[in-house]
Amino acid sequence: MVRELPIGLAPPDWLVRNLRPRPAPVNWAAVARASVAMALPLAAGFAAGRPALGALASMGALNGVIGDTADAYRMRVITIAVPQLTGAVGIILGQLVFGQGWSAVVVVTLVALVSGMISTIGTVASVSGLLLLLNCVVGAGLPLPHPWWLAPLLMTGGGLLVLALALLAWPLRAGVPERAAVAKAYRRVADLLDDTGDDDRYIGTRFDVTRALDQAYDVILGHRARHHGRSKELTRLLAQLNAITPVIEAAPAVHLTGRPLPPEVPRAVRELADAVETGDTARLRLPKLPLALTETERAVDHALKHTAAVVTSPSVDPRGNDERTVALHVRTARAARDAVLSAGSWRYGLRLALCIGIAQALVSVVPVARSYWVALTITFVLKPDFGSVFSRALLRALGTVVGLAIAAAVLAEVPIGWWDVPVMMLLAPLVPALTPRGYGFQTAAITPVILLLSDLLTHEGTGLLLPRLLDSLMGCGIALVAGYLLWPESWHTRVGDRLADAVEDTAVYVETAFGTETDPVRRTRMRRRLYRDLSTIRTEFQRALTEPPPTGRRAAAWWPLVVAVERIVDATTAARVRVHHGAPPPSSAEVHQVVRQLGELAEGVREAEILTGFPTHLTGPAGSVLEPVRQEVAAARAIATPH
Repeated sequence: MVRELPIGLAPPDWLVRNLRPRPAPVNWAAVARASVAMALPLAAGFAAGRPALGALASMGALNGVIGDTADAYRMRVITIAVPQLTGAVGIILGQLVFGQGWSAVVVVTLVALVSGMISTIGTVASVSGLLLLLNCVVGAGLPLPHPWWLAPLLMTGGGLLVLALALLAWPLRAGVPERAAVAKAYRRVADLLDDTGDDDRYIGTRFDVTRALDQAYDVILGHRARHHGRSKELTRLLAQLNAITPVIEAAPAVHLTGRPLPPEVPRAVRELADAVETGDTARLRLPKLPLALTETERAVDHALKHTAAVVTSPSVDPRGNDERTVALHVRTARAARDAVLSAGSWRYGLRLALCIGIAQALVSVVPVARSYWVALTITFVLKPDFGSVFSRALLRALGTVVGLAIAAAVLAEVPIGWWDVPVMMLLAPLVPALTPRGYGFQTAAITPVILLLSDLLTHEGTGLLLPRLLDSLMGCGIALVAGYLLWPESWHTRVGDRLADAVEDTAVYVETAFGTETDPVRRTRMRRRLYRDLSTIRTEFQRALTEPPPTGRRAAAWWPLVVAVERIVDATTAARVRVHHGAPPPSSAEVHQVVRQLGELAEGVREAEILTGFPTHLTGPAGSVLEPVRQEVAAARAIATPH
């Protein structure tokens, strides 16, 4: 018989959300690479009689494992190699101020400022900033072997070993990850078409489509920017990815009808996905589609035939691609300029620098064993792009306790020597396997690995456990006070401001879709940006729910409006599709009325602390394509409106 906890003893929802593992498939290739890349340097160190040097190289391999997240081979070169270079710079800077007292405090604090600022640029820059600060803290707090270049050489070499293992299959599988990314986007679109008749599942599936598209575009455009459009394979894949856009635009129109599509339609998209993934498009034969009679059916039919024509075409005109690519060095310079000029970037950098400065100053005044672990904890907890500071501090503490329990068994039972190699082969794979599950799981996996390597450098055994726990708790405490409680913006969700921006952009989208603007490429980019912004808002909303009251409770109140804004964008897209396929266009007065109401809605969302409904009745011609848009705007204004 199962006993239920009394209501007063049940854990709060925000805590349950923090502790619940995220569903994620295991990347078995990354698991195997982690096992080999982290154990091999240890074996080489023992063979050479210098286990400490092997431990340093294995630490570098751990950095490479953290950055080993890209599927495409070309991107692995960037996501693994670039952070290793910044990490080498960090450890050199740290060594220069090792034992220098307040000079070390100043230098590490300045590095923290730079790390926080560049973390706002993008994923690769974020990992680069992380390793820059981590290695600087290690170099400033741990005596490393001489000469000065040996430690950065070993750690960088360990990271590049991960890269070498990640590129082994490139000659045999060139292009496979890129095709798989595009095919995955097609399959998510097929799922969306399956769910057009299910109101509950449709919005969630639409979110999955946006994520799959973003991932595919990141893979294709990231590579193509380095090739400047010269790669025929990438150009063809980009054209195939663009070709699914009309099908995506037709889905909201189908959803508004409330009737499911014939099963032949999503099955056809899945067959296109199989053809894209295998590269064998010549023998593709789509199932016979039902006769299209209504505007919506014609939209789906035309969109699907267009997609099939592009997928099966033996040649692709690169000028037909509607996504612009910019050379990599230009994008890098632009991102760096934006980071320097961004108030948010400075704010994140200053917050991280304040916490690191406090930690470094504290351990300079108060004797703390393994004091650099305090700053390392803050670095992980306070990374601005990694999520809620409160949640990460909580998960860091819990994950450290679990990891220490594992490390205690290893350090107590396994003497320093060759047995460390098979133990590392078992522990290292846990890092890539558990990292996608959540930050607490990642911490639990990394902690025993770090302690095993630290023992090879210091020979302290189980004496490392208590200092690690105390330093982690000190770091979490500093991050919570100086990086969370002292910053009022941490207590408020940013969902409202971002929703208001999305509503304003939707108003511009309505004007563009039904005004004098006739550029379909501009409309497509605008629509994709809107859906991408809404996807970001959903992510921000889910992150806010992990905050303790009152922040999490306030965030939950925004959910109906998040869904309402998504429905407005869907209704606008559906109306544009209907006009394109024969429906009468709305009058300029209708368009102006909707745009004005959207502007008022955006103002109300931006000003609202507590959502208060106010019924709004919008009128227009019966049967107008904008009628669903008016209904959704009225529904949204019933949730939030200016007072």
